[in-house]
Amino acid sequence: MYEEYLKALLAPLGVYRLDKDSLSGAELYALGGEMDLAAERLEDVERESVTATAEGEGLRRREALFLRRPASTTLQERRDAIAALLQIDGDSLTPEAINRTISGCGIRARAIETGTNQVRVEFPGTAGVPRDFDQIQRIILDILPCHLGVEFHLRYLTWEACHRAEYTWAFVEEQSYTWETLPLAIPPEEESL
Repeated sequence: MYEEYLKALLAPLGVYRLDKDSLSGAELYALGGEMDLAAERLEDVERESVTATAEGEGLRRREALFLRRPASTTLQERRDAIAALLQIDGDSLTPEAINRTISGCGIRARAIETGTNQVRVEFPGTAGVPRDFDQIQRIILDILPCHLGVEFHLRYLTWEACHRAEYTWAFVEEQSYTWETLPLAIPPEEESL
């Protein structure tokens, strides 16, 4: 790429032999190759230096800045989590900012103030214990201010919800629920509660 650029730059002068068999052509070939390598490295550095475009080393180095690695797996989720964590500052203690940071880390949860210095963390659309709960819990506790009392609210099917949904034993058997899966069978209308 740069070899051709250098040749095109020098061709109008008419004083250089630019074919590969000439000394000038060989020098341009060597210089062009080195400039191509430098351009590729600069392209990598530029990509990795911006969170929104980083793919490898840039993400790993940013994640190393935090006590825990964000609970996200895809490239875009990792970028979003890093961006969310980098936005935390002294003004990030509002419920909206905290929830933005939690969701930015790829965690499907919301923190709700339940009283003075009390917060309940819910997992909408998730029944039972979320996958990777231990890691998620540690990350959320790192995000939330340390003076808050935090209660993690895990949702299971209650007898009251069974009565509201008019579940019968025949329905339970028809759905092939077991004692392990029945507590996770929250009716759709109960999901938003």
